Amino acid sequence: MRTIVYFTALLAALALMAGCGGQKHTVGGAGLGGIGGGVIGSQVGSGTGQTAAIIGGTLAGAALGGYVGSYLDRMDEMDQRKMGQALETNPDGETSQWDNPNTDISHEVTPRETYESDEGRYCREFTTEADIGGEEETIYGTACRQPDGTWEIVQMD
Repeated sequence: MRTIVYFTALLAALALMAGCGGQKHTVGGAGLGGIGGGVIGSQVGSGTGQTAAIIGGTLAGAALGGYVGSYLDRMDEMDQRKMGQALETNPDGETSQWDNPNTDISHEVTPRETYESDEGRYCREFTTEADIGGEEETIYGTACRQPDGTWEIVQMD
């Protein structure tokens, strides 16, 4: 029974992803969030209550993951460059702020902690605050420096 529920949750996440073509971060975020939410839901209760928790966790995780991913999809080249500059040059705790006239989004990025990963890459935890249409959103993430010097976002919450 549990395998069937997991499979159903996975299919629901994939169905949500299929409906979001063209927005790679939105799609990926929804898929990963849905899978994570389903796994978390599987730890709640038993029987039909657990089934409901898995389905609810899948849907809530997909919605949250898709929202975080959609923020990344709205970042244009200027935003990515400025975020990379902040991650490269700002000391921990120092905020960079900019307004993007192309997307009408204001951004603040603050590196929080710098460390070396197990693979030997330099990584930074950060927070980013964005004013999107008058709504303030705060997202937490981790980015790691790639061999070419650019920063790759490896986690967003």
